[in-house]
Amino acid sequence: MASPTPSSLPSSSAAHAVASLAAAAAAAATAAGEAEKADQVAEAYENAHVHGVYEAIAPHFSATRYKPWPAVAEFLRAQPPGAVGLDVGCGNGKYLGVNPSLVMLGSDRSPALVALARDRVQSLERPLPKQKGATARRASNAPGETEPAAVAPTPAAPVAVCTDVVVADGLSLPFRDGAVDFVICVAVVHHLSTRPRRQDAIRRLLACVKGSGRAAGTGGKVLVYVWALEQGNSRRGWEEGGEQDLLVPWVLKSPKPQQKKQKQPKQRQKHQGHEDHHRGDSSLSEANKSGEPPLTESLPSPPPPPPPPPTGEDGNDGSTGASHTDPVFRRFYHLYRQGELEEDVLAAGGAVVASGYEKDNWWTVATNQ
Repeated sequence: MASPTPSSLPSSSAAHAVASLAAAAAAAATAAGEAEKADQVAEAYENAHVHGVYEAIAPHFSATRYKPWPAVAEFLRAQPPGAVGLDVGCGNGKYLGVNPSLVMLGSDRSPALVALARDRVQSLERPLPKQKGATARRASNAPGETEPAAVAPTPAAPVAVCTDVVVADGLSLPFRDGAVDFVICVAVVHHLSTRPRRQDAIRRLLACVKGSGRAAGTGGKVLVYVWALEQGNSRRGWEEGGEQDLLVPWVLKSPKPQQKKQKQPKQRQKHQGHEDHHRGDSSLSEANKSGEPPLTESLPSPPPPPPPPPTGEDGNDGSTGASHTDPVFRRFYHLYRQGELEEDVLAAGGAVVASGYEKDNWWTVATNQ
C-alpha cells in the first residue's frame, strides 16, 4: 500500500482550522447547554417569585388596579376603529374596555387574574345603538304610501367589547405572527429575571404585529411599560446607580373585623355618617387612589426570612397598616435604567418609534425593523 504523498496530507493551517471549528462547535454546544440550564433556573425562580405570588394575591391585587395609565389610555384611543390588538399580561383586564371601538384579546400567565378579566369582559357587554331612520318607522303603511313598511326593530343583543381572554405565558404566546394591529404589555417584562428572557419577551411581542411595510414606522406598534430605576422623587426612593434586581414585598392584609355601631340620635347619626365618609377617604393611600404599583421594596433574593417590610402593599406605614400575622409575598422586579428598554427593543430586532417616562415607569413604542 502506497504511503500518502505530502500533497495529500492536510496542511498545518488546514488542520488548525478544522481543530478550531471543532472547538467552536463544542463551545457552542456547551454554551447552548448552559444557556438552557440557566433558562430553566430562571423559569423556576419566576414560578416561585412572580407567577405563584400573583396567583395567591390575585383578588387583593386586582382591587388596587383599576385606573389606566394616561399614556396607555392615549395609545389605545389613538388606534383606528376596528383595529385588533393584544394586551399581553392583561391582569384583571382594566385596559380591555378603554376604547370600545377596538377588538382586544387579553392574555395573562395567572389563571386567577384571567378569571377576573373575564368577569370584567362580561361587565363591558353593551347593547347595540338604537336603530335610526327607516328601521325606526312604524311597521305599517299609511293610506296612499307605496314605500314598503319598515319592520319594527327587535331588541339588540349584547355585544362584548373584546372577544376573549386566555391564559398564556409571555414567552410562549398562542397568537399567529403578524396577526394584530397593535400590542400593549404593561408591567410584565420587568418580572423576567434575566436580560435574554426580557429581550425574548419583547421579540415575541414584535412578532405578533403586522410588518412595517415600505415606510419606516408604518407597521403594527407595540407599547411596553416597565418600572424605572430612577425614582428618586417618589416614596420608593430608588435612584440611578442602585440595585436593579429586587424582591418587592406585597402584604396580604387581612380584612378588618367590622365593629358594631352604637345607636345614636337621628341628627347625630347623620352627621356621624358624614364624618365617617371623609375619614374613610383620608385613610385610602395614594397608591389605591391612583392605581399605582405598591410602594414597597426589599433586597435581592433569596434572602433569609426578613423582618416585617417597611411599608404595606398600599404604601402606608407597615407599623400601623400591617399585622405581623399578615402573609408577605415577594415579587421579583428588574428596575430598568434610562435607555435600557430601548436597548432591549433593538436587541429584539425592533425599532423605537417613541419613548418616555411616566410616573416612575419607562415606556417605549416599537415596531418591527
